[in-house]
Order: sequence, then C-alpha cells, then structure tokens
Amino acid sequence: MDMITFLKTIGYVGTWAALFSEGAFFFGIFLPGDSLLFPIGILAGQGIFNLWIMLPGCFLAAFLGNLVGYEIGKRWGPKLLTTKYASRLVKDHHVKTCEDFFEKYGAFTVVISRFIHFARTLVPFMAGMTRMDYKLFVAYSALGAAVWAAGVPLLGYFVGELIPEGSIDKYLLPFIGALILIVASPAIISVIKRRYFSKNV
Repeated sequence: MDMITFLKTIGYVGTWAALFSEGAFFFGIFLPGDSLLFPIGILAGQGIFNLWIMLPGCFLAAFLGNLVGYEIGKRWGPKLLTTKYASRLVKDHHVKTCEDFFEKYGAFTVVISRFIHFARTLVPFMAGMTRMDYKLFVAYSALGAAVWAAGVPLLGYFVGELIPEGSIDKYLLPFIGALILIVASPAIISVIKRRYFSKNV
C-alpha cells in the first residue's frame, strides 16, 4: 500500500488517533506523527482532505494526548517504568535525554519535544511523574500542539498547492524522505560525534 492510499484509508479519524496516542501511551513511540502531518497537509492542498476540518482535529488530538500522558505519568509513572513491557520500550538514555531537556529548557521542553520523535511520548509522561505545574503544562501543551500538529500540516498544505495536479505521487515520497532526514538529523549527528570524534579526544 502506497502512502497516498494509506492516508486516504486512515483518513481524519486515523490521523487524529495516531496523534493522540503518540502523546498518551508508550506504544506511541512507534507511531509516525511527523511523517503523517506533512503529507496530510500536502493532500489537503490537493483537495483530498478539508484542511479546516483536519487542522482543528490534529490540534485537539495532540493536545488531549499530552494531557492523558501527563495523568498517566502522575498516577502510575514510577510503577510503569519498572514493568517489563515499559523497560523494553523506554531505555535509560531516553529518560536521561528528557530530563536534560527539562533541566535546560524548563517548561518550553513541552513545546520542543513535539519535534523529537521519542520525546513526544515521554515528555508528557515525565511531566506528570515529576508533578510539573499543571497550568503551565496545559499552556505549553496547547502552544506545542498549535505549532506542531497544526503548523506542520499547514506548511504541507502550501507545498501541496504548488504541486501540479496529478503529480503528487512523484513529489510526495521525496518530501517525506527529506522531512524524516531533517527530523532525524540531530540524532544522526549525535551518533557520529560519539562514534568518531570521541575517539580522537
């Protein structure tokens, strides 16, 4: 199944469910939030989806997912991290990275984490587990959902309007590949630095 057929199949509800789950549950680590949002916007630019239905739904799904993730972390955080299932999904370096982000960027971590794959799932959970001020968390979650869950599809929408009609198959995969590369580049650079440059220090 190609990407266009897949996105048409899951439609509005499937996209919203994926965005909600990414912030709410551990298995959300495996969900491709970034690689859905941009092409969804492109398809909206081609008239396949209604942008003004999709955008509010994306915002609400991402925002509410964060709130659920916070509550799960607050109520069951320490116990869940020690379970066999959670320990397989969430590694110590994932937790350490989130802790470092909290220490360095404070509440704005909730916004920044939207653009980092595993952090989208862990940050709401850890914010709840560490009892981050709830009003502050809600405010920054709303900001993050607006910038990421609504902003990325909007960018894709304007790109989609520039693609000639009937040529979306030709352009969609390169756009998705470039997006994935951009999102993954910090992790790739970090691995390269550890592997090659640390040996020369």
